Amino acid sequence: MNDSAGHRDGGVRKETGLPAGPVGPVDPVAPRDGDGDGTRAVRAGLPEPVKHEPTLPGPVFAAHFHLPGDPTGPYTYGRDENPTWTLLERAIGELEAPGRDGIETLVFASGMAAISSVLFSQLRAGDAVVLPSDGYQALPLLRTQLEAYGIEVRTAPTGGDAQLDVLDDARLLWIESPSNPGLDVCDIRRLAEAAHARGALVAVDNTLATPLGQRPLELGADFSVASGTKQLTGHGDILLGYVTGRDAESMTAVRRWRKIVGAIPGPMEAWLAHRSIATLQLRVDRQNTSALALAEALRGRPEVTGLRYPGLPDDPSHKIAAQQMRRYGCVVSFTLPTRTRAERFLDALRLVDDATSFGGVRSTAERRGRWGGDAVQEGFIRLSVGAEETEDLVADVLRALEESAG
Repeated sequence: MNDSAGHRDGGVRKETGLPAGPVGPVDPVAPRDGDGDGTRAVRAGLPEPVKHEPTLPGPVFAAHFHLPGDPTGPYTYGRDENPTWTLLERAIGELEAPGRDGIETLVFASGMAAISSVLFSQLRAGDAVVLPSDGYQALPLLRTQLEAYGIEVRTAPTGGDAQLDVLDDARLLWIESPSNPGLDVCDIRRLAEAAHARGALVAVDNTLATPLGQRPLELGADFSVASGTKQLTGHGDILLGYVTGRDAESMTAVRRWRKIVGAIPGPMEAWLAHRSIATLQLRVDRQNTSALALAEALRGRPEVTGLRYPGLPDDPSHKIAAQQMRRYGCVVSFTLPTRTRAERFLDALRLVDDATSFGGVRSTAERRGRWGGDAVQEGFIRLSVGAEETEDLVADVLRALEESAG
């Protein structure tokens, strides 16, 4: 297994280094512990510089590799490993757990593939798992499948650390903080300590926060899981997921599940994702600034209720978010009076696309009730703030609110 902590002596097995030639040498460039987020994002996962070779090697398209003799070494078959994945996994590991040894990251074809890999590799018939009742709308689909395999599923809301009440005898606690789409936040460290005291593993869906917003492993989680489709890659053109974990045995099971299911990313997607990470800090800072400005502008609007953004000082989650998050995310949620008003508002927007997903450089918004999987009102809006000029975006949203009033 390859270590993703990003240090040359950080436990990376030498046989998992990149093959010689144009792909690059063994050891990655190691960001210093004191590097800032922007520096780390730009340098994460890059191979050691070699004269006449690219700074970021291109994607390796290979279903199989030359393999005379015994099948040893890192690259044998394309479903198991790929040099392009290796660099991306190192990059993500350096962001999720900078300076830490013994951390491993595995990339997947999508966020749901990553989520499924943890749940189905760690749970057995007779186990109990605790899921958030207000999490991503695909979680009920997972619940149905888990229960079909004889796994007990308990749920509780994210807010107020309510999952604490149903932890006894659970094998795994699944946290989503901030929750999607309601943006509630729980005390990850408190929940992790309580779960570990009861013998349970802890996984945190870090999609909405990104590693620049919070680092779940530093807060006590065993796994940090995310959809790289969203803000991590940020351009709305890649499906990707990943799992970063601290325990070798647990990650071996996750790796085995990836191999069995074959939920692997293509080399082009992995390369594009690595390229996109270089701008993560630039994008995240711009989007966070604009999200806060938009939330502040919406706070005084009479037609807006249920406004949520963890960065607002008066948001119900702000106190705990400020303790464990370094950035508050790019998503703002609120409710308009009716479905019709919400749809008129979306139609009136000029700089915001009516589309699902979030985290992209182009702002998007949608009426989440149209999917039917979230416990939200018909006029509930999830708005993902992009990288447009802050003033332009706020003006567009306020104008659309005015125009939709008629």
